[in-house]
Amino acid sequence: MEEKWAHRAELAETAIDERHGHSVWGLPRTNLAIVSWPPTTKEKLLVHWHYWWQAHYLDCLVDAVQRKNTKAGRQRILDTTRGIRIRNLTQLTNNKYFDDKAWLALALGRVAEVKKMKPPKALASLQRNIYEGLDDSLGILPWRDGENFMNVPANGPGAIMLARMGNITAARHIVDWVYDNLVNEDGFIMDGVRMRMDGPEIVKQVHPYCQGVMLGACLEIVLAMREESSIGKLEQIDSVYEAELASEMMSYIIKIRGLVQAIASGMATPSGVVDWETGDGDGGLFKGILMRYLADVAVRLPGDSPANRATKKLATRMVTASAESVWEHRLEVDGLPIFGSDWTADARLPHNYGFGHTTVGEKMGIIRVDERDLSVQLSGWMLLEACARVTHYLHKQQGRA
Repeated sequence: MEEKWAHRAELAETAIDERHGHSVWGLPRTNLAIVSWPPTTKEKLLVHWHYWWQAHYLDCLVDAVQRKNTKAGRQRILDTTRGIRIRNLTQLTNNKYFDDKAWLALALGRVAEVKKMKPPKALASLQRNIYEGLDDSLGILPWRDGENFMNVPANGPGAIMLARMGNITAARHIVDWVYDNLVNEDGFIMDGVRMRMDGPEIVKQVHPYCQGVMLGACLEIVLAMREESSIGKLEQIDSVYEAELASEMMSYIIKIRGLVQAIASGMATPSGVVDWETGDGDGGLFKGILMRYLADVAVRLPGDSPANRATKKLATRMVTASAESVWEHRLEVDGLPIFGSDWTADARLPHNYGFGHTTVGEKMGIIRVDERDLSVQLSGWMLLEACARVTHYLHKQQGRA
């Protein structure tokens, strides 16, 4: 099982590399992922390049190197960080969108954890820029500079980043604000809040990645608090301070349990396949991001209680069932997979008809093929890396039993 999923993840990596990997304007030692395949001339020239899609591409490259650390893999990471910096044309902090910057900060932070690699030079300044962007009165991130929209896509990855940096207080404040304001009656995390002159307006849309980043933020908080306090099992508490800390920690564990259950009940089929419709464009990434953090729960949530073990098992089931389904429904071109945007339906062959000059066919209305977008393919790759990680973890656990 473990070897099967590692091999499938490697095929996904190769597919993205061969179809989307490209130097930046022919410059040596640079790499980015072209946003569509087959690409138009403008796409080959990286006129459109999508800062936050490249952050997830980099994250997937780190997944691949964590799975199998090779010199070629590490070099591709270096070339990609250089490519992102060059194509941005200016410092990485010169981006008005905090969700974009937070995603890249998370990816660069993971690069720093890869064996035989150094922390990227841009990481500290990007982290500092995001931290300084916290709203003075609310203590949370706006979606973008000067914006009155406070949303989970910016604050979720922001909270994960802060917790990983050791700023647990700021991370907890963000997560608590989200849970105080943006949980609907089904237990899902809604998109955000617009601060209007006549009061807050809740943006009620539900997206898979909002659930994912809240799982990730709560988990990082739990693990950071656990390490800070040196608490082992919650049953082994020796002081009032430890009891209070354990109670606070438990509140985030309960959030994780509830959210995993809500995802299983409302976003997945009875067999566990996440089938929430997300489409192409930015939405193409949403399910893959959710899978990344479900895998995090499956692997890293402490299994020191029956309820936690049940949550880990449920998260594992959704990751593996979704991976089985997306693999079963894949299309193959030249022996490499193309993944569908709908993980329960057969993938469609991408094309670029109608994306150049206006044609008769375009005027008549050509249906856009979601599978053409890098975002959709990255989501499939993310899912397979998540499954490879989970099955590797299960194999290790069985070896210890």
